[in-house]
Amino acid sequence: MISSRLTIALDIMGGDNGPHVTLPAAVKALQHNSNLHLILCGDERIISDVINPLPEDIRERVEIQHTSEHVSMDERPTSALRNKKDSSMRRALERVECGDADACVSAGNTGALLAMAYYVLKTLPGIDRPALVSTLPTDGHHKLFLLDLGANVNCDSETLFQYAVMGSVLAEQVAGIHNPRVALLNVGEEQIKGNDQVKFTAQLLQDAPGINYTGFVEGNDLFTDAADVVVTDGFVGNVALKACEGLAKLVIDEAKRVSNQNLFTKLLAKIALPLLRKVYLRVNPDQYNGASLIGLRGIVVKSHGNASVDAFLYAIKTASQEVQRQVPKKIKDKIESVLMERS
Repeated sequence: MISSRLTIALDIMGGDNGPHVTLPAAVKALQHNSNLHLILCGDERIISDVINPLPEDIRERVEIQHTSEHVSMDERPTSALRNKKDSSMRRALERVECGDADACVSAGNTGALLAMAYYVLKTLPGIDRPALVSTLPTDGHHKLFLLDLGANVNCDSETLFQYAVMGSVLAEQVAGIHNPRVALLNVGEEQIKGNDQVKFTAQLLQDAPGINYTGFVEGNDLFTDAADVVVTDGFVGNVALKACEGLAKLVIDEAKRVSNQNLFTKLLAKIALPLLRKVYLRVNPDQYNGASLIGLRGIVVKSHGNASVDAFLYAIKTASQEVQRQVPKKIKDKIESVLMERS
């Protein structure tokens, strides 16, 4: 039976804005969930200034772990791994590794987080490399899970196959999608298109037990409810995600600019803005913040570096969901089942 107590370690110093965002988000999370306990890793003085004035019922659910270092956003991952052993990022991951925390959330340097998480937590049996996965909205009004988003820019077919299995588990456990549809991102839907890596992966998935593989999808299918899980390598996945985020921002910024030009456009904007707001709410990065680093022996969620308070709060909620659904265990069980069937 899963304990109702939930403990998450936060990298308070990570991100573009550090404690100015992470601490208010931590307080909000504690206020919203009475079962939540937080281990706040970072500068004790800065953290205490925010936590000490809070009511006792919140303070008693907080542990502060002072750290003397933090990882800068432009630091090389290898340097951070070797030299920042007392950083807020490293200590948060170590609290997961030793079992004090159920999950870790950081808005810090992505490369450093990947390197440290891989080193501290290790991968699950049967998983060669972890993957970054996040969600996009679709016109089917549910989430699309897209991976990999940059953990590994070069992936062979076996790695992509493992990503498909992990993505399938995540979609089923976190989004509650029964028998999720898994697709490969490609330059066309026809079986003859794509490079050897994608074609070999398709063959593996077609023969895989327990995976609902539906074929290839193109980039313009990402928002059309064509699949529940879309798999690609980290280079393509990262470019696709950033392009989607950039387009969403462009649409909103352009709508605001046009609405201020003249009386006609103001009237037009008055009619169109309610629809645009609805669209914006569905593509707002704050609501889809939190890329999960799956395939590890622990739960790690990566927030956007420039996340707002609400966006970082969403990342904490994402970590909470994965803990409650026991995602690493479910991935481990699924991988073992698939490997056994293949052997």
